[in-house]
Amino acid sequence: MTRVYAVSDIHGHLEKLTAALHAAGLTDADGNWTAGEDTRLWFLGDFFDRGPDGIGVLRYVRGLIDQAPEGAIRMLLGNHEILALGMYKFGDTFVPHDGITLRSFERSWALNGGQDRDQELLTDDDVAWLLDQPLLGLDADQLLMHSDTAEYVEWGDTIDQINSTAAAELHSDDIEVWWEIWRRTTSRYAFRGPSGPDVARILLQHLGGRRIVHGHSIVADQLGIDPQFLTGPHLYADGLALGIDGGAFDGGPCLVVELTAE
Repeated sequence: MTRVYAVSDIHGHLEKLTAALHAAGLTDADGNWTAGEDTRLWFLGDFFDRGPDGIGVLRYVRGLIDQAPEGAIRMLLGNHEILALGMYKFGDTFVPHDGITLRSFERSWALNGGQDRDQELLTDDDVAWLLDQPLLGLDADQLLMHSDTAEYVEWGDTIDQINSTAAAELHSDDIEVWWEIWRRTTSRYAFRGPSGPDVARILLQHLGGRRIVHGHSIVADQLGIDPQFLTGPHLYADGLALGIDGGAFDGGPCLVVELTAE
C-alpha cells in the first residue's frame, strides 16, 4: 500500500522541516530521501516569509525531488509563494485600485514577513520552477490545497481546470491578475463555523476526495492553545477537513502528517 504524507507552512524553518522528515522516516540523518517507491510526500505551500531561510527550504525540497523517484514528491503553491513571486516580478509597482489605500506586492510582502535574503537569492530558474507548480492535488482520496478556502473554484470546475487556468494567469505579466490570485489564496476559514461542513462537502462533491487537507491557518489558533503545545493536525468540519499548519514560525512544530487512505 502506498503511504502518502503532507507537510505545509514551513516558512523558512529548514531545521524544523529536516528534523520532521527524518522523524517520519522519510529521510536519513543527513536529510537525504530514503523512503521507498511506495511513498509520496506533498508540500502544501508556504516555503517563504516569516522565517529565516525560505530560499533554503526551496533549494532543499528541489534537491529532495531530484533524489526521489519521479512523482514521489509534489508541491502545491501557497499564498506566500504567490507573494514572493509577485514581489520578485512587480516590486513596489502600484496595483490599480478604486480605493485610497496604495497597494503593492512590496508593501504586502513586508507586512507579511517577507525576508530580504529570499528575494536576493531567488533565481530565474527558481521562479520558472515555482510557476509550473499546481494549486490543487488529489491523493489517497484526499483533496489537497494550501488555503482553507473555497475560492479555488473561481478558476474552474475541476482540479485540472483550476490548475491550468491558474497556471496561465501566473504566466501573465498583468499585475491586477496576479493581485487577484494573491487575494484568493490568502482567504481562509471557509470550513469553520456552522456552515463550514456544508462548504467542505460541496467542494468535495465538485472536486473529488473524501476529505480536504490544508495548511495556511494555524491549528493551534483554532484550538485556542499555544503553538508550542500542538502535537498533531486537527480534524474538523464533521471530519471533512484536516488542518496541518503547525505554526512553525510561531513556535509550533512542522507537522508531517500521514494521509494514507483508510
